[in-house]
Amino acid sequence: MLQKFEHNKTKDAIIWNDEAYSYGWLLEQIQNWKEKVEKRKIPKGAVVILEGDFSPNAVALFLCLLEHSCILVPLTSTVAAKKHTFMEIAQGEVAFSLGDRDSVKIMLLSRKADHEFYRKLRQLNHPGLVLFSSGSTGKSKAAVHDMKNLLEKFKVPRNSLRTITFLLYDHIGGVNTMLYTLSNTGCIVTVQDRNPDRVLSAVEKYRVELLPTSPTFINLILLSEAYTRYTLDSLKTVTYGTEPMAESTLKKFHKLFPKIRLLQTYGLSELGILRSKSKSSDSLWVKVGGEGFQTRIVNGILQINAKSAMLGYLNAESPFTEDGWFNTGDYVLTDGEFIKILGRQSEIINVGGEKVYPSEVESVILEMENVAEVTVYGEKNFITGNIVCANVRLFKHEDQKKFSLRLQQNCSQILENYKIPRKISIITEKLHSERFKKVRSLN
Repeated sequence: MLQKFEHNKTKDAIIWNDEAYSYGWLLEQIQNWKEKVEKRKIPKGAVVILEGDFSPNAVALFLCLLEHSCILVPLTSTVAAKKHTFMEIAQGEVAFSLGDRDSVKIMLLSRKADHEFYRKLRQLNHPGLVLFSSGSTGKSKAAVHDMKNLLEKFKVPRNSLRTITFLLYDHIGGVNTMLYTLSNTGCIVTVQDRNPDRVLSAVEKYRVELLPTSPTFINLILLSEAYTRYTLDSLKTVTYGTEPMAESTLKKFHKLFPKIRLLQTYGLSELGILRSKSKSSDSLWVKVGGEGFQTRIVNGILQINAKSAMLGYLNAESPFTEDGWFNTGDYVLTDGEFIKILGRQSEIINVGGEKVYPSEVESVILEMENVAEVTVYGEKNFITGNIVCANVRLFKHEDQKKFSLRLQQNCSQILENYKIPRKISIITEKLHSERFKKVRSLN
């Protein structure tokens, strides 16, 4: 990767705060940090907390510390409330904290990291990566990766693209975006505020070609109508993952932008990002896998065997089967080589023995007039086991009883009776997290 930087010194590597930083600058900064790391006597294999986002120094430090065989624990402001807990779980030994102006504070911590996974990485002299799950279905789990395995796929040359770093610095998708873009000497275009106007403004201004994002954010682009305020003719591809996509949202976006390729991606903190191919831009059917990955379906649930799989969790039991496969918990349908992701096993609502997939119901409700966001979830019921519930955020005020009746009548024309929400709540809070992922229940 560094050799590629050397051959492309004059190319833009990073756009940050409306300023361009070249690959030549990045090489120099990596070397500067190398000298500072050695001066501070930070040992190889140290567990390093990296607090920041995709600033120039955050990128340079990430690469410098990888080369120094450190074990990196990236954290962003979205996990501020859990920061100290995460640092304890990760056994952080050194902390680099990046400020708003890209200043860096270095703190040597008193902990000694001695987990068996860390010992293994040090014996191999390999860099590591620790990623925390969102914790939406329980406590956050800390996945430990051997970075040598994650980096393998970036040896294969791909397209050099100008790319928005939308997915976060401490997210497997964000790390993948950074490494993919840099390994192909593309340009990382950063945004300080991840809202539709700021993101689409950056697409227009910097001629961005690739936007990796989430279904929730695509829906927010449609709701805000920000796309009417900017020229997006440079945008070639929008990728989406992290959660199921509502079919109605996908079709609306594709109808508005038929020339933009929509690609569903699939990845997990525990495995890395798989290569994928959507059947078409307006289809939810996708083929996933590629070199280093094998897939199989067991009782309707996707399982994956990956060379880039994590070593394991720091704070939980191994999730792998006896023969080394990872149970994703995702229910899928199959059509030859293609799969359609229906939703997480933990999110499926069982109504009188019938399965209800929240994304299917949400897709129907999102097509209704005056609906901004919706989250469908299950609630215990004495008679049917569970009932379907919906939290809905509206554009403008509407009488609760009249809206509930309208929603149920609309759903009854399209969905089976057991899929129709029986409890409907109109709320004013946003229905997505700071990671632009749907929040399943506010209860």
